[in-house]
Amino acid sequence: MQVIASLSEPIERKRPGPWSVLFIAGIIVAIVACEYIFAYYNVAYGIVIALVLAMLIYFVLSVSRFDRGITDCGESLALIPLYILFTASLPWFFINQQYLLPAVYSCILGLCLWHIYQKNLSLKELFGLSKQKLLKYSLMGLVIGAPLGTVEYLILQPAPAFPDFAVKYLLRDAVYMLFFVGLGEELLFRGLIQRDLVAAFGWKWGVFGSSFLFAVMHLTWRSVPELGFVFLAGLILGLVYLRTKSLMAPIIAHAVNNVVLVAVLPYLLSLK
Repeated sequence: MQVIASLSEPIERKRPGPWSVLFIAGIIVAIVACEYIFAYYNVAYGIVIALVLAMLIYFVLSVSRFDRGITDCGESLALIPLYILFTASLPWFFINQQYLLPAVYSCILGLCLWHIYQKNLSLKELFGLSKQKLLKYSLMGLVIGAPLGTVEYLILQPAPAFPDFAVKYLLRDAVYMLFFVGLGEELLFRGLIQRDLVAAFGWKWGVFGSSFLFAVMHLTWRSVPELGFVFLAGLILGLVYLRTKSLMAPIIAHAVNNVVLVAVLPYLLSLK
């Protein structure tokens, strides 16, 4: 492995210097500003800032001699402005609305897989694939995701998407949330960003930083309680990934959370 030989035995790195810390902190601050402007001020400005930020990150990395760990962090963090750029600026209007979610998250998955290919990372190590532990991690994801989804529902209280509950829509949403939303966001924030931040700055800052960015990317909900919830959920999912060395449980927990949020509780608890 070029970055971490084993997720359970990370390569020890020297302590990041002040310029390295400033570089990574600057990227995070710029991401916050970009997403805030995108969500609260002007979408077009947010897209332009995302484009400029991605270019600046790669420019600085190309002319500087950072430690390998900082370079890895910068490259994985660059996926966030690219994520904003791709998902916000493509002409999605021509796609049927029921296919919009998988189409958008396919872009995120594509970016992550491109990054994994370029960095020569191992999918087996990233996902911690194991048939023996599949049931265990599935149950763990269910136990974590169901209560989290309930709490998030109480915060957002989304309206039902359809007049009546239907199994076909529940199954469709389950597929979307598992193979697109859960997979895409957990691969990006836990599998790539947290992984590199932990390797460079230690597990505490790594989990905190990835959870913070995970919350920032939910500014579009325009809800302070939701930001707090997403940050705490990110901490839980990050610690689960750190503990299990597998993305399986976080992905399933994320998917279950979202299914409970949009496809179950709106029909069970909606006021009529």
